[in-house]
Amino acid sequence: MTTDTIKDMLGRVSLTPVQEAQNILLDALQNSKRATDTCSLSVALDRVLACDILSPEDLPNHPRSTMDGFAVRAADTFGASSTMPCYLEIDGEVAMGQMPEGTVQQGKCFRIATGGLLPKGSDAVVMFEHTVPVDEKMIEVVKSVGVGINLINRGEDIAKNSPALLQGHLLRPQDLGLLAGLGIAEIDVYAKPKVGILSTGDEIVPWSESPPPGKIRDINSITLSGLCTRLGADVSDYGIVTDTEDLFLKTLKRAVSENNVVLFSGGSSVGMRDLGERVIEQLGNPGILVHGVALKPGKPIIIGLSNDTAIFGLPGHPVSAMVCFELFVDPALRLFAGISQQKHSLQPSLNALLDRNINSAAGRLDLIRVQLKEQENDLPLAVPVLGKSGSISTLSRAHGYFFIDEASQGINKNTQVKVRLLS
Repeated sequence: MTTDTIKDMLGRVSLTPVQEAQNILLDALQNSKRATDTCSLSVALDRVLACDILSPEDLPNHPRSTMDGFAVRAADTFGASSTMPCYLEIDGEVAMGQMPEGTVQQGKCFRIATGGLLPKGSDAVVMFEHTVPVDEKMIEVVKSVGVGINLINRGEDIAKNSPALLQGHLLRPQDLGLLAGLGIAEIDVYAKPKVGILSTGDEIVPWSESPPPGKIRDINSITLSGLCTRLGADVSDYGIVTDTEDLFLKTLKRAVSENNVVLFSGGSSVGMRDLGERVIEQLGNPGILVHGVALKPGKPIIIGLSNDTAIFGLPGHPVSAMVCFELFVDPALRLFAGISQQKHSLQPSLNALLDRNINSAAGRLDLIRVQLKEQENDLPLAVPVLGKSGSISTLSRAHGYFFIDEASQGINKNTQVKVRLLS
């Protein structure tokens, strides 16, 4: 670095754009090892598939009725209407859970319930509502049906050897139902990411304690733990570490050796007592990837890597820490979890109208927290929740947030914005 290099107010040569910082991080993590587990279907909810699953059989394995009614030959109902019905003889009944006995002959039908197996000779089902009983052995059909109507054919849900679920899929209740329907009892999933969390600073006391003058409660550890747990991670709390380099380095080394991701907060800004940068550089392999991003709030974040463990030095202010988690820690955890194509664009969102002008500095990404207010016959209003990055209540009161991109110097009132909803 030459002596005439201009540094920013934090002592760094330049701030990294958010998208570039995300790319640097994810590129560095692409080859990280991901352990796998085998688990029972009964405990597989919210786990991530470690391999593709092919259907071992046709589902359903036999044509089934999707309505209560009569199994028929579709040709026998051709032209049937309320003014000109066709007449069919009831020649049998399909018992639930059993293969039908007999064959549907021309001019005849079988009584069948929803889910019943289709008898031989039939190729459609007439709904009860479209029939009129003549007597115990005869019905009028008052609406014709085509071949395949009101039934599901063999393999129509999913065919044998076709992909049921793909590697990287986050298992939802409906996915477990599909696997159960296919008779799959155990699956290979990615191991849950392990996250270590520690807070730094002589001014921090546990959140369960009453702080004396000059001290503050540790908000970030429990907040970050909750965010990680929601993403399916196993979290270990390494407590509060004082601003002593030897102790900080010792604790961080232990956390790095035991976890996929390590988060510390309070030591990411530039200052005499902030040790994050020095300690990560001592760990090396490769060390710091990014220090400082063009983001408000959250500018002083440190992103590092030690072998296969991602390290994040988050700002001490709770709002800034949560913003950095959303933009950097969340995608890293999803990568370690093996979740594919789960990007922020998939986060629940809605369009809203901004209720006031908001200024922004060009060259940085601004995150604006908002409350949503319903409007009759129009999009909801997005009302900015203003406050400093140390004010955790702004996030608690917010329903969501939107971004002002780096190229913009602000957004005018009544502009439509895309609000990402906070869960």
